Amino acid sequence: MSFGRLASAILRCTTTAALLLALAGCAGAAGGNARLDTVEASGDGALRIGLILDNMGERSFLNDSQRAAAEAAVKDINAAGGHKGKPVELIIGAGDDTRAQARNLVDGKADVVIGPTDSSHAAAAIDVLSAATTPLISPANSAGALSTYKSGGYYFRTAAADVAQASVLVKLAKDGGAHSIAVVNQDSAYGRDVAAAVAGAATAAGLETVSTSAYKPGAAQKAAAAARAANSDAVVLIARDDAQGALAELNNAGLSGARIILSDGAFAQYGSGLGAKALEGARAVVPGVFASAAFQARLLEVNPALKDLTFAAETYDAVTLAALAAAKADDDAGRSIAANLIAVSGGTPGGAAGTGAADAGKPCLSYADCLAVLKSGAKVNYDGESGPVAFDAHGDITTANFMVFTYGADNRAVLSGREAAGRASG
Repeated sequence: MSFGRLASAILRCTTTAALLLALAGCAGAAGGNARLDTVEASGDGALRIGLILDNMGERSFLNDSQRAAAEAAVKDINAAGGHKGKPVELIIGAGDDTRAQARNLVDGKADVVIGPTDSSHAAAAIDVLSAATTPLISPANSAGALSTYKSGGYYFRTAAADVAQASVLVKLAKDGGAHSIAVVNQDSAYGRDVAAAVAGAATAAGLETVSTSAYKPGAAQKAAAAARAANSDAVVLIARDDAQGALAELNNAGLSGARIILSDGAFAQYGSGLGAKALEGARAVVPGVFASAAFQARLLEVNPALKDLTFAAETYDAVTLAALAAAKADDDAGRSIAANLIAVSGGTPGGAAGTGAADAGKPCLSYADCLAVLKSGAKVNYDGESGPVAFDAHGDITTANFMVFTYGADNRAVLSGREAAGRASG
């Protein structure tokens, strides 16, 4: 995996505060909640899975990993017999514009669609697809406002919302011996939302938040000074834009090394971009899990030139869950898939995590294994390449997995641990 590209990928979710406010209040084309409906079979017997890729902008490089993962998942599904004995078809959306791709996929009779990467593109896809009663499962969207976007119940995501990292950031501080934290956050929707969640998680964990300071990119000096004046045990930096500049200002204020904890958007391999040992002992979180050797090998079989695995696991699981929902329903229609995704993920409509719950179903790790469980008449609980999914009534995952990285004296990070967090409420 390319760490530079991974750092760039963390920029994916939102672009402006205005966008998030619009998402929170915008109405999708479909009413009700298709996730909870009881429906009758209405498909044509052929399962078609669409894929929306972000073909423009700095995140277009992520297309290769997601396409390879989708192709690998379809290959595995078809090796296990496909859907009702017929091969599952993968349809790639045509064009650059997200809305145009969604319309293209509806015209191509896609029953369910995977994508897009960028949260700012989600609304366009949801509006088109929900009107066509076609569920959308994003492997990468993390904007918090998407949890309440009015999709009619046709929107799901296998990526965690941004605020899910809050409890992990606080745990890292507490594990490091901190009793108090100072928060320095970018003045943006992402920065404000995660900062508020961190403060709440700190209170729940018995830590005091002694300072919260917002900054505009390129102007972090005052925020760093406020963090220094607070004299906290740890400093949590929540940023996407100009995180390096904020870290330099923290370093200038005498805040460096193991006292620093970085949010996912602030993670990067800084190297010589910061002063010597500026981040030695600092920790950062990155959403997801590092791909296993076996999974990497399967992806490379699909695309031997693949160099980045960002969102591959989440994409593979999105495709597999879609096929399992169709299998459970014994129907490929979009309404049937939407109505069965919570069940096959091991989730519950009330939002409680499915993992370990008595009614969550039998854990299974592949389409073939889960299909066997379904045929036995038992409930399934798919735990895939990205870990447990367990959708709730909002289409969000209830357990988020994170990789923890620790920086060395060269200001470069290495994987040092893994953490899981339940979905933040609110």
